[in-house]
Amino acid sequence: MTINPEQLLELALNSGTEAAEVYASSSVSRPVFFEANRLKQLESIDSEGVGLRIWKDGKVGLAIAYGAVEPEDLVQQAITLSALNEPEEILLRESTVADYPKLYGQEVTVEQMVDWGKQAIAQVLDHYPEAVCGADWDCGRETVRILNSKGLDCGYTDITVDGSLSAELTRGDDFLNVWYGQSERGNLPPEAIAKKVLQYLDWAKKNAPAPSAKSPVIFTGKAADLLWGVVAIAMSGRQVQQKATPWLDKTGQPVISDIFTVTQHPNFGVYSSPFDDEGTPTQEITWIDRGILQGFYGDIRTCKELGIKATGNGFRGDLGNYPSPGLFNLEIAASQTIQGDILELAATLKNGLIVDQVLGDGMDLSGDFSINVDLGYRVKNGKIIGRVKDTMLSGNVYTALNHVVAVGSDRQWHGSLYVPAMIVEGLSITSR
Repeated sequence: MTINPEQLLELALNSGTEAAEVYASSSVSRPVFFEANRLKQLESIDSEGVGLRIWKDGKVGLAIAYGAVEPEDLVQQAITLSALNEPEEILLRESTVADYPKLYGQEVTVEQMVDWGKQAIAQVLDHYPEAVCGADWDCGRETVRILNSKGLDCGYTDITVDGSLSAELTRGDDFLNVWYGQSERGNLPPEAIAKKVLQYLDWAKKNAPAPSAKSPVIFTGKAADLLWGVVAIAMSGRQVQQKATPWLDKTGQPVISDIFTVTQHPNFGVYSSPFDDEGTPTQEITWIDRGILQGFYGDIRTCKELGIKATGNGFRGDLGNYPSPGLFNLEIAASQTIQGDILELAATLKNGLIVDQVLGDGMDLSGDFSINVDLGYRVKNGKIIGRVKDTMLSGNVYTALNHVVAVGSDRQWHGSLYVPAMIVEGLSITSR
């Protein structure tokens, strides 16, 4: 049987538990796949699951189920698992934000997504008839509900549309693959995605030698995600608890270039959310203000153990995980920008490298990295003159973010990060 959340919560409390929480999630996805310039398949993916977290004799247990399950079995499973754990304090949210949208986004039909995929591919083939294109469009609807024994009951439905386009070109021994994707809550026309892919293909018409070892590097918004991803981990309260973050004692001190301010905006963009996966209201918080670290984020337990106010950053990843610190809707803003994006940044350089796609992230909390440039371009005298091959980039994330010399005014969403392109100095470029 499909589980009723209220019934499951009541059953758990009647089974001798001190506290309980039910996290119910259902999703419907209708992806459309194009391969080798043609529609390959349509899918329909429906899933429904529930996570039950209980405390019995002070010990916590988490049991999950997908689809039909007997609620009694789930309660017994959670109780059995709790016996394996050490006692811990019951920390559950008592109330949540009351006034918030129950529905985000709009449905898009499969027929519309098929049409968009065809249009995106046609726009590339008009200019590059030899290209082999793939496209994915997907409209997903996810409904979440959280109930607990302290009276919390909240939930909403989120509809997102994801679209991406890739193009492959083979010229003798030379293989090129470019891709670009976007997400929206509703209409996601293909023009902007196809335009970006065409721009990348145009820049790659010729191959060019990589610039010298210490030339400036332009990170596109897509590639800059690599650097900011490390920053996001460094600000996690979990890393503070483990004394793993290099920013452990840096609150109130400069950690990156003073042109940057890093803010979480709960009500902005395609990944906005009224509360986290524990029912804590999400908040607008500036994590880094003009380069100075303001604090760390966490779930309820992490924040309490660190002695900081709950920030609304407890997320699960999936049903089988306990809430843990996570960031969302991170906006990177710069106090000084160059009007425009990659072209305008390139125009300021005599020599440089543009990095858009890399192979392997190779980045950890130390910040040190050495990555292969999968898609990069050479800049000479302010112009993009061709694609670079067999090139590696190495350096340190924290050092790089203190050596940013220019930032573009245009910003794009990459995952839940709203980020501009930027020029970094001091990285090491090596090529064969």
